[in-house]
Amino acid sequence: MFYFQQMFLNALDGIDTHGITNGVVGIASTILIISFLYGAYQAFSSGGDVRALGISGIKYLLLGLVFTSYAAIFRDINTMFNSVAHSITSFVSAPDMFSNWMGQIQSYWMNNGTQSLWSIIGGVGASLSGLLDALLIVVALILLPITYALFALFYSLYGSVLYVTGPLVLALLPANGVGQLARTYLVNMLIFQAWGILYAIFSALMVVLNTNSVSNVLNSGGVAGFFQNSSQDLLLALASILFSISIALIPFLASRIVRGDVGSTVMVMARSAMWGWTGVKK
Repeated sequence: MFYFQQMFLNALDGIDTHGITNGVVGIASTILIISFLYGAYQAFSSGGDVRALGISGIKYLLLGLVFTSYAAIFRDINTMFNSVAHSITSFVSAPDMFSNWMGQIQSYWMNNGTQSLWSIIGGVGASLSGLLDALLIVVALILLPITYALFALFYSLYGSVLYVTGPLVLALLPANGVGQLARTYLVNMLIFQAWGILYAIFSALMVVLNTNSVSNVLNSGGVAGFFQNSSQDLLLALASILFSISIALIPFLASRIVRGDVGSTVMVMARSAMWGWTGVKK
């Protein structure tokens, strides 16, 4: 299980332990009854629309069943999407690649970091280029852990908000008009679940491109064919920055893909890649 997924499950356990879920479901059950009565009123005010009344009744019954086991159903949905993510990584035997990469970078830095950093600065006579390379390495070593920690934090926060507010929003589904809020919630649920799948795809891509370990990157002399002829420390720094960008893009990509804006997403990624490559060449 990925680190951020375990962190999210711990957050759910904490929410349930303090009785928040039961309290919210109790309030949502009351809202559900009112929502159904409002839906029934809408059906009769429309000239006795039996079809609309039947649809509201079915929604009411289904949501009532969902609320009886809400915590288990939410976890089952999350587990289902996580299983898809882990299936993707299992095809290429990829573990939690970004977390694994941070561990390898930490080991490499402890063994070689200080000496390599001073050699970069001093080897070029403390030139501006050497200082910039050293600064880039330091930034990269700080950026990846912060990006990964923020990703895990926002994943847990996003999921916890959906978990707690889910019953309140879904209870509005039987009523026409305000039921749009429930449909928006379901879209956000899919976006949230897509984070783990995209993370798994990026992890598998690291294996496919042979960038899944420090030794592979150093032996190949580049990252997926880029950054050739760079020093070892600078190469690892650039790889870490690239991985940080990949993690930071996951929420944005998940939203665009789930909402069906795939074409624009690809164009944005292409422009970002061209801009980044141009900046590196300069």
